[in-house]
Amino acid sequence: MDGRVAVRSDGAAVEVHRLLSWRALPPSPDAAVLVLHGGREHGAEPPTALNLPGLRMRPFAGAVQRAAGRTTAGRSLAVGMVRYRYRGWNGDRADAARDAEAALADLVERLGPVPTVLIGHSMGGRAALRAAAHPCVRGVVALAPWCPRGEPTAHLRDRSVLLLHGDRDRITPPGDTDLFALRARADGARVAGYRVLGSGHTLLRRAGDWHRAAAGLALGLLGLEALPEEVDTALALRGQDPGGLHLPLPGRR
Repeated sequence: MDGRVAVRSDGAAVEVHRLLSWRALPPSPDAAVLVLHGGREHGAEPPTALNLPGLRMRPFAGAVQRAAGRTTAGRSLAVGMVRYRYRGWNGDRADAARDAEAALADLVERLGPVPTVLIGHSMGGRAALRAAAHPCVRGVVALAPWCPRGEPTAHLRDRSVLLLHGDRDRITPPGDTDLFALRARADGARVAGYRVLGSGHTLLRRAGDWHRAAAGLALGLLGLEALPEEVDTALALRGQDPGGLHLPLPGRR
């Protein structure tokens, strides 16, 4: 990620943090996808340029770019990556969520109010879900999201929320994601969920399936390609209906 450089009054150059870097930035994009990396529960230090959670998300941004090149003839897509000011969520400060909201403000300033989907992993999934009330956000693709008990859901009304979780995740419990999904659906969100069998929190097992699914679902939420039929069916469910939250993610054939 490039840094902005500011100059102090004594003439010394200092780096100013840039939240948002662009992997693809056409002149007048029709839509955008922002990718948000994971982090820690607590951490006041800034992530480095070689921050592992950030590196993990680069293939997801690349997968979105490739999928868009194949399927969005005549329509252009901007793809950006968010790097937080701090490694941690940091309790009530919810720094990653604040940074996600600030990145969306930057997006609007640069591109205008284009339809946007957020893809987030772990803490980035939580940040994306928190920021989903922004008027540009059409939906969220949350990968192994951190969804602690009591996480708010009322703001997700009329948003599309796709939750993907590995059945071997020992860091963010899939059961917490299930409870979050049910509460969000009861609050009026359109919700679907995939179980990624044989995969854990790092998204390394079945990595290609994770990448392809996240990219395809993001484009589907933007209307740039068709969503899988089972996802459309799940998104139509309302209230306390538990259906469509454990869809098996197919592997590449």
